[in-house]
Amino acid sequence: MIPFAKPIRRGIGALNAVPYDVIALIARAATFSVFIRSGTQKLSDWNSTLLLFQNEYHTPVLPPAVAAYTATTMELGCSTLILLGLLTRVSTLLLLGLTATIQLFIYPDAWPTHIQWLAFMIVLVLRGPGRVSLDALIGPRLLGE
Repeated sequence: MIPFAKPIRRGIGALNAVPYDVIALIARAATFSVFIRSGTQKLSDWNSTLLLFQNEYHTPVLPPAVAAYTATTMELGCSTLILLGLLTRVSTLLLLGLTATIQLFIYPDAWPTHIQWLAFMIVLVLRGPGRVSLDALIGPRLLGE
């Protein structure tokens, strides 16, 4: 047996005892942080945002102005819903779709950043927002549970 086996086992046990709700709160805050900053930046100079979507952010289907409004609305709205834990899975899936669009059509070399976003957002999609959320508070009532 290695000399530090007992403290290592205790440390692993302590880490395993962290409730999912804590992990979910951190993932929700991380998601909010990334997207709210992007959305508020777009709002801070809307003319520049529109020019950016016309000249650099070429989406395959949406006209530039529609893409700018859609992206900004999703970044601000979905990130806020995720922070509150309301419609968390749907909002996270929408932001994952936005991220996939950015990755595939706008910044294909940005995968090191986008895979980090995927890491904390996929947890929310797969496991939900945790018990400290509006989804946990009102979800069962909406579903008749």
